[in-house]
Amino acid sequence: MDVEEPALWVHRGSAPPMREFHRHDDVEVNVTVRGSLEYLLGGRRVTVPEGHTALFWAAVPHRLVPPEEPRDSDICWIHLPLSTVLGWTLPEGAVARIVSHGVVVVPTAAVGEHVVAQFGTWQRDVSSSRSTGTVLLEGQALLLRILAAESSAGAAADALPGSRTDLRPVARMARFTAENFRSDISTADIARAANLNPNYATTLFRSAVGVTLGEQLLRHRIAEAQRLLLTTTLTTAAVAHAAGFGSGSSLYAHFSKACGCSPGAYRATRAVTPPVTPRRS
Repeated sequence: MDVEEPALWVHRGSAPPMREFHRHDDVEVNVTVRGSLEYLLGGRRVTVPEGHTALFWAAVPHRLVPPEEPRDSDICWIHLPLSTVLGWTLPEGAVARIVSHGVVVVPTAAVGEHVVAQFGTWQRDVSSSRSTGTVLLEGQALLLRILAAESSAGAAADALPGSRTDLRPVARMARFTAENFRSDISTADIARAANLNPNYATTLFRSAVGVTLGEQLLRHRIAEAQRLLLTTTLTTAAVAHAAGFGSGSSLYAHFSKACGCSPGAYRATRAVTPPVTPRRS
């Protein structure tokens, strides 16, 4: 299964072939202008009909199902890094819905038809590194409109099938993890942030999100290590410390298992431009 790095990404065009499952720690939004999409996501099939908009957390392994007959399509995509989304001041209900295992699918007309026209501007801004801050602000508004459209349509916002479980503690734990993974924190610290017993916190988080607290913490650290390996000249030991692993041996063991190669090999085979050591403030 491919694991992609979280990044702000915008695209418009035909649905690409996807032969394998992949995941990336982004909030993904699809807008089907022409044609439809069918995903295998979180163990079930999800259809996004023409004229609809979908939102889901792309850390859940997913892949597109190829249509039985080739057909032309026009799809808009935007990926918003989860760490960025969790840093926004969003209502707790919104955060809980985003990090749940569910998929939100609403008519694009309920979100605003103007959103399709925005993708062209977003794509130009992101590709030229101009006004990415504006793209993120408009992406934030898009997420809130999608969630508001779901709410107004009376759709259920629960991540646990047949349950009305309060997901606000899940949102608090997700936010605490995203903000503190570089520090020496444990799953007990994460549970404490939501005033929960560690065992119960892990069960609740896994039921809602699909991974344990420990796995979520590790995902953040692996993603940060990948970013640092590709964008800085920091030593492996320094990357381990900056990403929250504490030691080079811990980074090596977890990174090799998650990525299929050592940190050094990852840097050597994927760096396309000379990395830059970040300036100290």
